[in-house]
Amino acid sequence: MSRDLGPVDVLGAEAIGQPGQRRFRLFVRSPRGSAVMWMEKEQLNSLSLALDRFLAQLSGGQVLRTEAQAGQRPQPAAMPANFPHAPDYDFQVAQLKIGYDELHDRFLLSVTPLEILMEPGQEPQAVIDEEAAVVFFFSLEQAQQLSTDITTIVTSGRPVCPFCGTPLDGSPHACVKQNGHHEIVIVEEEDGEE
Repeated sequence: MSRDLGPVDVLGAEAIGQPGQRRFRLFVRSPRGSAVMWMEKEQLNSLSLALDRFLAQLSGGQVLRTEAQAGQRPQPAAMPANFPHAPDYDFQVAQLKIGYDELHDRFLLSVTPLEILMEPGQEPQAVIDEEAAVVFFFSLEQAQQLSTDITTIVTSGRPVCPFCGTPLDGSPHACVKQNGHHEIVIVEEEDGEE
């Protein structure tokens, strides 16, 4: 049976760690419980893009975001200090499903955990149990703030190559898109004089 947290009063996302070694999580709290949901950067970014598409449809194409002032980068809201240290649900995300409830003018997010089964003498198996999903509702304003926060989090990591999207970490970068999609191989020829 899914775990219904109902409408949430706390909703946010954050990155833990240094760029290149960050872990990403979504956190929610409602009167019915709390959850911390760990996910990949791409999953978090996909959630932001999905929210933006919904918001654009609902607003007739006018998604409003707070733009940064020159020299300032907006900071996403951090997890509140009074958030439970041991949330009711704490898991790695396997799937995210988003919907919109027109009747109540709110979003629905269903987050399915990824469980690793360890059988003696067998390889670990990843299992997606949709019946164990955590489900919660949030307002349009919360959706807009979450999308803005996620965009800030995703773009505040290592810069990426504009051509191939690979993170740039300061070392020389051999971009496969910039050099014609092929690795550059230098072959030294031996002098064939007799």
